[in-house]
Amino acid sequence: MAPRSAPTARQRRLGLELRKLRVAAGMTTKAAAGLLSVPRTNVPNMESGRSGISPERVRTLASNYGCSDQALVEALAAMAADRDKGWWESYRGQLPNAFLDIAEMEWHAVRVRMSVSVHLPGLLQTEEHARAVFQAVIPALSPADVEVRVSQRLDRQQVLDHPTPPELDVIFHEAALRMAFGGSAVARQQLAHLLTMSEREAVTLRVIPFKAGGFPGAGQSVLYAESSVPQLDTVELDSTHGPEFIDSETQLAKYRAMLAAAKAAALAPGAARDFIRGLVSEL
Repeated sequence: MAPRSAPTARQRRLGLELRKLRVAAGMTTKAAAGLLSVPRTNVPNMESGRSGISPERVRTLASNYGCSDQALVEALAAMAADRDKGWWESYRGQLPNAFLDIAEMEWHAVRVRMSVSVHLPGLLQTEEHARAVFQAVIPALSPADVEVRVSQRLDRQQVLDHPTPPELDVIFHEAALRMAFGGSAVARQQLAHLLTMSEREAVTLRVIPFKAGGFPGAGQSVLYAESSVPQLDTVELDSTHGPEFIDSETQLAKYRAMLAAAKAAALAPGAARDFIRGLVSEL
């Protein structure tokens, strides 16, 4: 099978974790290839996500690399076993690959924690709000490009309708709630949608009001996707140049601390709902 030309972020992450285990074991790619009875070039391809690997081979490599963390090994094997194309693949070639990588990350997360300062999370945006957001970019998008982005953003929200959806815990700064994309009518509808979503068992919304003052990470929006094992957690940061994915343990620890600080500064869920209702009454 020919190597993949554009591996997904999840495929690249599996390869990266296998490489980490091999390097920690002090083993060469030639030696690793020998364990699997494959050409040496197969190993770099697997470690870059350009080639797939079976769950059995993941376990073989992990065992010979001396990895004793069975939970991690089984999580990696599960990643290798997942060969089905997700719904997001229907957008490949229409949208930047990073848009698809975000959808894939959310789909496989067991918990998603977010802190937002300006833009509301795509998982909680209404259609009209999302459209207004995409109409306010530079350079301007064509109407067709706006609509495909809106469609993909709404499709992302189906993850919340799973029989066992990931937990979604979002901390909004008041600024994000007051950013009236699309005008007051759209903003009112959007805030009402947040209140409706907050009633779901798997969704928790919190609010940091202006009067709370400063807190660590106040100027940054953070998406922290938790995996079945903490070593496979991922942070996604938005920028004008596109999403950035972070997975080093040092950085993950920093963003966990930032989210904890934001939570400490935020109103509890009940008070947050009352706060949002107050904003609706002002529109």
